[in-house]
Amino acid sequence: MNVLSLFDGISCGRLALKKANIKVCNYYSSEIKTKALKVADSNFPQDTCNRLGDITKINVSTLPKIDLLIGGSPCQDFSGANKKRLGIEGEKSKLFYEFVRILQEVKPTYFLLENVRMKKEHQDIVSNCLGVEPIVINSELVSPQLRHRLYWTNIPMLSNITRVKIDLNSVLYKGYSDRLKARALLVSDSRPLTTPIKMAHRYFNAGFTTLIFKSKEHYQALKDDFNNNYKGLTAKEIDMKAIKKDLSIYNGVRYMNAQEREKCQTIPVGYTKCLSENDSADVLGDCWTVDVITHILKGIKQ
Repeated sequence: MNVLSLFDGISCGRLALKKANIKVCNYYSSEIKTKALKVADSNFPQDTCNRLGDITKINVSTLPKIDLLIGGSPCQDFSGANKKRLGIEGEKSKLFYEFVRILQEVKPTYFLLENVRMKKEHQDIVSNCLGVEPIVINSELVSPQLRHRLYWTNIPMLSNITRVKIDLNSVLYKGYSDRLKARALLVSDSRPLTTPIKMAHRYFNAGFTTLIFKSKEHYQALKDDFNNNYKGLTAKEIDMKAIKKDLSIYNGVRYMNAQEREKCQTIPVGYTKCLSENDSADVLGDCWTVDVITHILKGIKQ
């Protein structure tokens, strides 16, 4: 197959094709994020010569017949984590129309587009442009991470995805989580809050990120202290109140490391080792859960 991957990121599509045992003749890709390209090139150097750069500048007349078009267009303007949430006309998410342009120009046999859950009005626009309704799959079925995503595709889905019994604690290098599944990885995980009390605020008050505690007992003691002293307060209010408090109970709390995040995205451990810890968190928050994509792509072979 000749494959064209738009918004390719760290080439999770290439990984999924390999897992699905689908032979690829040429894997063309469009990506402009330097750190993502570094990961893709380090794992699939054979594809380096087929990097097409900026999606808005792709000239499909230079490409052979494309059998499969895949991509996950930018989600920032759709995501509920974005308070502005400008939708499909937002500066980044409107790049979806570039996917539509190239879909119409290359006329592939199969296509797949992924994005976050969004307002119905925006979802309907995407569906109308692509001519199919999305499939909703939560990555928690195959990984230790919650990640609801929409998948628009014309690939035949001959079976439901099979649930794999895997929880977050089973993939931790060490420590304990109170959660059965990690919260969805986000690009913002690459901008971690540095003090344990601020980390706890983001976890308990704001409902973002995933924290790992030294033990179940450590989690319970920390949670009790936080609820008794800081629950419902703003970050600024917590800073003021914490000045005269003993915060030693918060020592030892941590974020997931790169290997644990890779496991959450069902990516081989060490796949992003060419990057720093924060840059790895950035690209892993941006990418696909590989086993979900693999399940969808297997419909081609069947």
